This record gives sequence, structure tokens and C-alpha cells, in this order.
Amino acid sequence: MATFLFWNLHGRRLARKVSNLASLCRADVVMLAECQIGAVEILDHLNKSVTEFHYAASIGCDKIKVFTRFPDTYARPVFEEDRLTIRHVRLPGLKEILLAVVHFPSKRNWSDASQSAECVRLADTIRKAEKEVGHQRTALVGDLNMNPFEAGMLSAIGLHGVMCKRIAQKRSREVQGREYPYFYNPMWSLMGDESPGPPGTYYYASSEQNVVFWNTFDQVLLRPELIARFDFKSLKVLVGDGTEDLLKTDGTPDTKIGSDHLPLVFTLSL
Repeated sequence: MATFLFWNLHGRRLARKVSNLASLCRADVVMLAECQIGAVEILDHLNKSVTEFHYAASIGCDKIKVFTRFPDTYARPVFEEDRLTIRHVRLPGLKEILLAVVHFPSKRNWSDASQSAECVRLADTIRKAEKEVGHQRTALVGDLNMNPFEAGMLSAIGLHGVMCKRIAQKRSREVQGREYPYFYNPMWSLMGDESPGPPGTYYYASSEQNVVFWNTFDQVLLRPELIARFDFKSLKVLVGDGTEDLLKTDGTPDTKIGSDHLPLVFTLSL
């Protein structure tokens, strides 16, 4: 089993909390977006009791930092650009996977149409990486800055992320004579009051007419080949680091203590 932790730090100096979360979750892979803390400082906190974590250095991605409990040679980049890193994770004796970590542009800067168009390019990039390594055991993780129900997440030409395992296990569907592979998006089940944790991962209130309030921007999507290896019970939006709550008394993220995003954790059997 391998446990993956993702958190958008919102530029905050939260190295101690990252370490607490990694310890709490027994994380094997830590992925950080909007991380302005140096890799050495993060490692100092992650390895304060015993040296286990390594910095999986990037070759072209400045927006995301990846740390692994195994040597970085087992998580080499297949493709990178400013907001995306795709790693070929190959641990001895275990099933190899592709781990794509992304931080999409914010809705404050990009329109819905622009985000949706960028999803088309992201989906194409992932398919090319899958063709290069020869399999589709892909997990896409990160801050998509979109909810699971938005066009870029749902459209066949985009990420094609569906809420139902049974549909995703059909692997693909044809639209206008072209085949488009599915992603399974388990984040649908973590939205709203009946989820086991908070109603989303990011809270935003405004005076506009149409306001969602709780957004699920931080997500993990899985190709059908990984569904059987995914431990659904392990998927959590975390509300504390084991020492402090990350929420205010009104239940929204406490940006004085943590980030404006909540961390996400999940486990795969490799």
C-alpha cells in the first residue's frame, strides 16, 4: 500500500504542519502546490526523527514540489511544465503507475471557458505520457480549481471524470467517432453535508447571485485500471494535523493556522 498526501499551501510557511500531516497519515508521497518553502526546509521537518523522505526534484515544474519516502529515482518525471508534473512511479516488485500532479490556474484569473479548454490539453498530455510508458495506470491529483461537475472535468474531450465506478470500468466511450478514456472521480462522494468530512476542500463566499460556497477543487481522479487498487475508505479531506484543527469554529478553513485549501489523502495498493 502507498499513501499519497496533497496540499495547496497558499504560499504559507507550513512546513511543520506538512510534517505533522505526513506523520499522521503515514504518507509515502507528499505533493505540495503553492509551496514557497525550500525543499531543504521541508525535508528537515519531514525527517526530524528519522531520515526517510527524499525530494523528487523537478526538471520544469515550478508550482509543485514532490517528496517521496523512497529514492527519487523511482519517481522520475515523464513530462513537466510550469503547473504539471507527471511521474513514472516504479517501485521494485510493485505495479508501476503514472502519477500526474497539477495546479490549474485560478478562477480569479481564468474564465470557465479557458479552464475547460486547458482540460483538453491536459487530457491529451496525459494520454501521450500513458502511450510512452505503455499503460494507463494513472492517478491525477491536485488543485484543479474546478468542481467535479464543471464542463472541463466532465466532457469527453476534457478529463472525462465520472462519478460512477461501473461507468468508468467501461474504460472509454465513443463521441463523434472518436474514443475517449474515462477517469473515475471519487470526489463526488465527498461533497455536501453527508460526506464523512467537510462539504468540500475550499470555501469561498461572495455577493454574487450564484455561489457554491464549498468547492471541491482538490481532487484525485483514477483511470479504470487503478480502481481495484484504490482504497475508497482511505480517501479523506483532512481537517487537522494531529495537533491543531485546520478549521475555524464556523467550520471553514482557518487561514491563520493553515491554508485556504484543506489537505487530501488517499491510498493505492501497488
